[in-house]
Amino acid sequence: MTTLDFSRWNDELDCAVTVCDTEGVVLYQNRRSREVNGDVQGRSLIPCHNERSRAIIRRLLDEGGRNVYTIQKRGVRKLIYQTAWRQNGVVGGLVEYSMELPDPMPHYVRE
Repeated sequence: MTTLDFSRWNDELDCAVTVCDTEGVVLYQNRRSREVNGDVQGRSLIPCHNERSRAIIRRLLDEGGRNVYTIQKRGVRKLIYQTAWRQNGVVGGLVEYSMELPDPMPHYVRE
């Protein structure tokens, strides 16, 4: 049986993981997030976004929930999945996953 080092497995993912607190201050970035965004730990992610995005982030931080969408940047399609994380039932911040999407990407309907 393989044991998983839960303190380090995020660094080996091939998607970017960024975690912030309720003020938007980045608490954690995995290796891929640092490669894509630079090391912004300890800094607010709010100034990096436009007004529309700031309003969405503020709503997620205030109410919880998720925001999911796709983008294309420099010819690369990505899925962005932002969701509130909670501690003892209270929103503690956001986690964002940014995943490159293959082209073409299969889609399956399962019932």
